[in-house]
Amino acid sequence: MKVNRLGFRDYRNLKENELIPGPQVNVICGDNAQGKTNLLEALAYLSCGKSPRARTDRDMIRFGGQAAVMTAGVFVREREFQVRAELSRERRRKLLINQVPVKTGAELSRVYNTVFFCPEDLLLIREGAAARRRFLDVTLSQLRPRYAEALAQYHRTYEHKTRILRDAEERPDLLDTLPEFNERLVRYGAVLIHYRHQFSLRLREYAALNHRECSGEREELEIQYATVSTVTDPGADLSVLMNQLRAHMESHREAERASRLCLSGPHKDDLLVTIDGRDAKQYASQGQTRTAALSMKLA
Repeated sequence: MKVNRLGFRDYRNLKENELIPGPQVNVICGDNAQGKTNLLEALAYLSCGKSPRARTDRDMIRFGGQAAVMTAGVFVREREFQVRAELSRERRRKLLINQVPVKTGAELSRVYNTVFFCPEDLLLIREGAAARRRFLDVTLSQLRPRYAEALAQYHRTYEHKTRILRDAEERPDLLDTLPEFNERLVRYGAVLIHYRHQFSLRLREYAALNHRECSGEREELEIQYATVSTVTDPGADLSVLMNQLRAHMESHREAERASRLCLSGPHKDDLLVTIDGRDAKQYASQGQTRTAALSMKLA
């Protein structure tokens, strides 16, 4: 795979320009806050429709601007692809491959894949579970289009359910729609758990090898996928996972209505990382946590 061109307009702090990479390894240098990392983020976004840094697409639009455009010309599998993303503050984004609109970011992953690494990733172990879920989601969205589609559907359903719980005090009739949204969360959540479990097994294997090499074979890194408590085996059939998720959601029904928050589901998943059997987040040194994060990114 080779990137022949990267263009942008009103993206981050970059007003309008185009980058033509050289034929070999490229080194991008410059002063702080000039947009070097933003170039890499654009390449990553155009590979999967998700940013490894921004929480929303609006965060990637230049201050004072209403829309942003990113484009890439990529040569892969003996042919040229043109990938384009149009972001807006007022309407849904638009993604195109060779000028043909596509519905989801998962379709971008069929063109090319990326591994994005930045200094902040060295804090992956120390940060909260959301950072490690983002790590899972960005990677899996490129590897498995079905995962990306289920993730998008889960997030949309989660937002609907959260609004229902929030507004139910003023409109109790909204609670009548909860069973439908709960069932959707169960269906899409089971798919997320299935893929996260399978990916975590491979990640665990390769990250352990990397960490062993980086530590001079003195330390053992272990990664374990953690999901809702009723899921006894995340590798079980989807039907089993759905039943177990449904049971967990039912047990949290009253708590959700009281707190007006969505408390049950894989949106609280995490990766538990240990070094020599000790919780890395709590007990590892700065050097150990950085080595563990680097081993995960290399994996």
